[in-house]
Amino acid sequence: MRSLAFNFAYWVLSIGYGLAAALAALVPGRRPTSRVIRQYVRRMVQAMRLLAGIRIEVRGRERLPEGAYILASKHQSWGDGFATYDQFDDLAFVTGDHLEKFPLLGTVLRKLGAIVVNNCGGHRAREALKARAADAHAEGRRILIFPEGNLAKVGEKFRYRSGVWHMARDFDLPVVPVATNLGLFWPQEAFEKHPGTATLEFLDPIPPGLPKGTFLARLEAAIETRTAELVAEVTGRPVIAALQVPTPEDVRRGAVTPSEA
Repeated sequence: MRSLAFNFAYWVLSIGYGLAAALAALVPGRRPTSRVIRQYVRRMVQAMRLLAGIRIEVRGRERLPEGAYILASKHQSWGDGFATYDQFDDLAFVTGDHLEKFPLLGTVLRKLGAIVVNNCGGHRAREALKARAADAHAEGRRILIFPEGNLAKVGEKFRYRSGVWHMARDFDLPVVPVATNLGLFWPQEAFEKHPGTATLEFLDPIPPGLPKGTFLARLEAAIETRTAELVAEVTGRPVIAALQVPTPEDVRRGAVTPSEA
């Protein structure tokens, strides 16, 4: 019953606030649309707690640096975005252009200042990522990216992509790794939810200026190691992430974001 109630609320909130955001996007400036999305995120997090029984414990806020930075997060669940976005007043995020296929959503994303990049990846996607991230950086906004570019089941991982390194290099920004075990309670995009306390943890920032290989290895080690520890806190069992390679079908259905993002 919890899962049914939450999923009903999920779609009611998403459709209702989606229409409200589309109307707000007609108003000049980003603030009206941003205000609607902030309310949507708050209501979703409340629904997670009240209906699905999923509480979010946030750790490591004291590690967040001053000013602008990049958040690079593990992505186990549709709930990751809500849980992270809820922690900030103004957050830009990277997403694939598959979301623009939904009616009105493309307009909302553009007005919101989301960093929308082509799902086909490659050099063109990397240039688009750079250009659109530059706008967010110029406004002093923090940027959220899921460096695997794919929803990962608990205990699996995908190749960490280099888009996050390019942003850190181009804008001289620190990168804050984010670990989570939310996938234990809201697995990927699954209908069934499991009550309990999920953890979202901000880890020690990685400074800019590192070589790409060194940076990506350090980022992956930080996120995967701490994510495994958070999972073990709940299950009592150690988890070693298995590497998964996205299939062409993942790309076609939009589950994978650009290869360089």
